[in-house]
Amino acid sequence: MLFISLASLPQIAPVIIDHAIRIVAILVAAYVAAKILNKSIPTIRVQIIETMKKHGRADVELEKRAATLSGIFRKALVISIWVLAIIMVLKESGFDIAPLLATAGVLGLAVGFGAQHLVRDLFAGLFILLENQIRVNDVAIINGTGGLVEQINLRTIVLRSLDGTVHIFPNGTINTLSNMTHEFSYYLFNIGVAYKEDTDHVVEVLKQVADELMQDEKYKPLILAPLEVLGVDEFGDSAVVIKARFKTAPIQQWAVGREMNRRIKKKFDEVGIEIPFPHRSIYWGEASKPFAIHSEQDREEMKRLIRDVLAEQSGQAPSKRAEDIQPGHKEKG
Repeated sequence: MLFISLASLPQIAPVIIDHAIRIVAILVAAYVAAKILNKSIPTIRVQIIETMKKHGRADVELEKRAATLSGIFRKALVISIWVLAIIMVLKESGFDIAPLLATAGVLGLAVGFGAQHLVRDLFAGLFILLENQIRVNDVAIINGTGGLVEQINLRTIVLRSLDGTVHIFPNGTINTLSNMTHEFSYYLFNIGVAYKEDTDHVVEVLKQVADELMQDEKYKPLILAPLEVLGVDEFGDSAVVIKARFKTAPIQQWAVGREMNRRIKKKFDEVGIEIPFPHRSIYWGEASKPFAIHSEQDREEMKRLIRDVLAEQSGQAPSKRAEDIQPGHKEKG
């Protein structure tokens, strides 16, 4: 047997050498392709970041995430290249790779069905990062729920609402996303004044208050533009509504708005501009006549009448005034 094998060696040697050359070529090609990817992907990442910096859209957080994504892509592509190279080497070595490929196909199909939501979340998260839709420390509304963005991952986004509740959204389930602090923000005012007030005078007072706020050293860096008065927006049931807005730095609109509201209230009180509020009137029936309360005795009489009406409705005996009880007279139990 050995003699026959040695005798046939000159015949099979060219075939062995041919397959060996192919195997070496496959391994060399895989090595070169992996090296090219390892060099080119970081270069592409740097070029993308530089382009985004020119448009004012890059920051440290985005650079970190770009580095993470480039690393994930690089590893995934390199692994794919070497897996393909190993399969080709096995085929050149004479192994039957059809059962291996069939098994891999079945496993891939099973994993695809089982992890389709995971794949969807990963791709959605990838586009959220690449398009710079939101960033960490932005205030966003996702699917109707608002909060501060604490984490942006490939699979999930984490929000924390004002009361401290943490909301976790898989990226693939995000239908609507609103970023309230992208590049700049607005604080919207709806200021109601009485119908008797001169709206032009009210607007002048609002602009005066806004100018004073913009001169404040604490709030000056937070305000990006003067107060924009949009005009009379609505005729309400008891008030004329004037709409205005402040353009502020991202996430600073609420601090500026609260301070502006405080100053508006004080200024309106100072200049006598009325801010209407709901009133309630009590109606006693057709026979009742309006009456004014002029003294503390009238006020107490009014309270007694209300108590009597409430007592009659609840089936209790009406109360009596102190002056109706004669000295020395005792109430019967």
